[in-house]
Amino acid sequence: MWKGRCTQITTTFVVCWALVLSGCSGGGDKRQKGNGGSQTTYAVRVIKPQQVTVSESYPATLRGKLDVEIRPQVGGPITQLAVDEGDRVRKGQTLFVLDQIQYQEAVNAATAAVEVATQSVATARLTAENNRQLADENIIGDYTLQTAENRLASAEAALAQAKAQLTSARKQLSYTVISAPTDGVVGNIPYRVGSLVSPTNPHPLTIVSDISEMIAHFSITERQVLSFANNGQSIKEALESLPQLQLRLIDGSVYEHPGKVQTVSGVLDPVTGSLNVRVLFPNPDGKLLSGSTGNVIIPITIDNAIEVPQLATFRLQHNLYVYTVDGEGKVHTTQIEVLPQNDGKNYIVTSGLKSGDKVVTNGVVTLRDGMTIQYAEEEL
Repeated sequence: MWKGRCTQITTTFVVCWALVLSGCSGGGDKRQKGNGGSQTTYAVRVIKPQQVTVSESYPATLRGKLDVEIRPQVGGPITQLAVDEGDRVRKGQTLFVLDQIQYQEAVNAATAAVEVATQSVATARLTAENNRQLADENIIGDYTLQTAENRLASAEAALAQAKAQLTSARKQLSYTVISAPTDGVVGNIPYRVGSLVSPTNPHPLTIVSDISEMIAHFSITERQVLSFANNGQSIKEALESLPQLQLRLIDGSVYEHPGKVQTVSGVLDPVTGSLNVRVLFPNPDGKLLSGSTGNVIIPITIDNAIEVPQLATFRLQHNLYVYTVDGEGKVHTTQIEVLPQNDGKNYIVTSGLKSGDKVVTNGVVTLRDGMTIQYAEEEL
């Protein structure tokens, strides 16, 4: 009895499974052949080469147009701090004052020495003039006259030396007042009132940055250098002929004022194999700060470029593919190569496609090589 029931159950299962397979098979054929209302229409783009502009991004460090290290030229304790960090200063404005007592005393001593030397010259001149008259009357000999002349010359030399020492002392005194060499913004101040400073200190008193214009410093590799050198242009000419460049700030925003290439180093760095490039950006509002970072964006125009949507591509084993459609509506898996630069939506194809090819742009995950589909060309 159990054997009969098992046979009946098995037969029922086989019949049901056959019906399921039959239904699935019929649905698949119906979709692929396009018989019925469930047929999907795929969007297809006809490849037409065109001019495309993409951009390269290079990490950059920003510096003021002029960054001047402020260092003392004489030693002594700081007695006055006339500015604070972040202050805007004008050229010639006082920044620091050092202790002036010893330098003022040196000026006083040098002034006194000049007075003494001046009197000595006056005395020696009177003696020499008197001896000349006596020599003319043959009252004294040539030796006495020459001795007086030599004393006058020695006194005049001593006076010149004393004046030079006075000038040096006054110069040393002037160095105790440290002024801004240019308009700009005051940077970090590591020394405060009472700190003993000298020309040998490892750190400057501060840095005054002229940030009316900012220079973005970045490097490009040798391969990138060669990509810029087209139409017989030099590297410098190629970079300088680029349109105005953009600067992406650290927060991801694009700086509102475009920049222009200022200069390019003429020799590749033997260690890094790169060229240094400087781009000048106006900074009328002081938004950019010296020492900050960003990315310089260089636009690159490509003629006769083949562009495909990234959504039309798929990857297999690190290779990139698209589906192309032939005249009979059959799809074919086509491998492509693309540029590393892209706008986040499209790829620039360097090989694998040509003008007139038809690329499926939607529903690629539902396709298989060799399928026949219905499609409609996109209106661009």
